Amino acid sequence: MRSAGLDRRSRKRLATRQAISDVATRLFMERGFDRVTVDEIAEAADVGRMTVFNHFPRKEDMFFDREQDARSLAFEAIRSRSPDTSPIEALGRLAHRMVERPQAAFPLFTDTRMFVETALASEALKARARQMRDDFVRALAGLLADEAGRPDDDADAHLAAGLIAATWSIAFVQAHTELSATGDAELAKSVFLRLVDRGVAGTIEALQGTPYANISS
Repeated sequence: MRSAGLDRRSRKRLATRQAISDVATRLFMERGFDRVTVDEIAEAADVGRMTVFNHFPRKEDMFFDREQDARSLAFEAIRSRSPDTSPIEALGRLAHRMVERPQAAFPLFTDTRMFVETALASEALKARARQMRDDFVRALAGLLADEAGRPDDDADAHLAAGLIAATWSIAFVQAHTELSATGDAELAKSVFLRLVDRGVAGTIEALQGTPYANISS
């Protein structure tokens, strides 16, 4: 599939990156992340080892290759929110949209069970996930502060970002625990949204009087 607006070289680069990611994902799911080497991925993708590293600096990046897409989705939800919606509410509503109108890139609780089980089975992936969450919280705090016209080190922005990131993380893990136990994707979705809604309400209560929970302050 052609990528609109990109030249031939860029399209070829993206196609190579996607092919490497697809091969890596298949091998990770079949054998487990820690049992697959970069050399095996390169061979299966019919590219050189350095080509793999040119696209993915770390092996973990091939597993979490949607990290930037997820961040962009969250940030766009904040930037494009309606005037009567606070930033925290916007992230809560995003959760509902992702469940009600799933995207191919983020099929929550439909095709993600093996992904989560593979991640939880690897200490390297769990460590990378924690680092990603920390990076996301810092970036989200910066965006929230910028949207509110406050400095990047605003304590309320960092509190809001930490609380909402923890909400999503806990809701996602608990929903997959339910999915693993019951195999019921619809029940997993309801667990996810219930916990997100509860976390959003708690975050709004904690941030009362700030631009992150209120429309005007």
